[in-house]
Amino acid sequence: MRLASFRQAGVQKFGAVVEEGIVDLSARLNGRWATLRDVLADNGLAALATAAKNQKADIALNSVELLPVIPNPDKILCIGVNYASHAGEVGRELPPQPSVFSRLHNTLVAHNGNIVRPSSSIAFDFEGELAVVIGTRCRHVPRGQALSVVAGYTCFFDGSVRDFQKHSVTAGKNFPATGPLGPWMVTADVITDPQALELTTRLNGTVVQHDTTDHMIFDVATIIEYLSTITWLEPGDIIATGTPDGVGLGRKPPLWMKAGDKVEVEISGIGTLGINVIDE
Repeated sequence: MRLASFRQAGVQKFGAVVEEGIVDLSARLNGRWATLRDVLADNGLAALATAAKNQKADIALNSVELLPVIPNPDKILCIGVNYASHAGEVGRELPPQPSVFSRLHNTLVAHNGNIVRPSSSIAFDFEGELAVVIGTRCRHVPRGQALSVVAGYTCFFDGSVRDFQKHSVTAGKNFPATGPLGPWMVTADVITDPQALELTTRLNGTVVQHDTTDHMIFDVATIIEYLSTITWLEPGDIIATGTPDGVGLGRKPPLWMKAGDKVEVEISGIGTLGINVIDE
């Protein structure tokens, strides 16, 4: 299934994305759950699949406002320097364990939404990434069982303010409206191997990043094992798995995003996350 969160006539809903549009699962399940995060917390994916099976769309996709796939995650955890090619271009050594930072909720942006280049910097960089949506509350998950706690996968864009990142990773990664997430989540029964995906980032139609997820230094299962050692992972938590090479910082001269730019992150088997850049 492809599951999306959206707003229609001022009401937040969720549904299954089909060829013709969206099956409104909020309505079809009589308001049983308010959000996709609530669905995951109640182990409700099977009920969504049953309700959506062989159904035609209730709503045209272009008639709703898509929201970040999980608009209200408990945590957004991100892995830095997780492709050897990216480590090389930014002059970093390969990490001995996953390098973790977190993002705030107000950094999230929906598909086709606006990311905001802050007025305090022009060094606004692009990073396309695969994101994992956790489906089961868990702790101390062995690597061999780690994919069983995944609800699905989506696209993420890690807008990075590079000069502030020199002060601290938290500073450079947490300006408001710099973290698009979407357009929807593809459930884990469809994507059985997250290390077999192709990732492409385009800036104004030009490919700036292209790689495959099998080139991650730490694969999804290893990341989940590591993070679940540190903290409880909750249903709806988002894990961004890092970016490959091609970022603006690694170019000579650097290539920074500016107002009016259009960015896309496309991942095979998931779809394309569209992003508009505006100035603060």
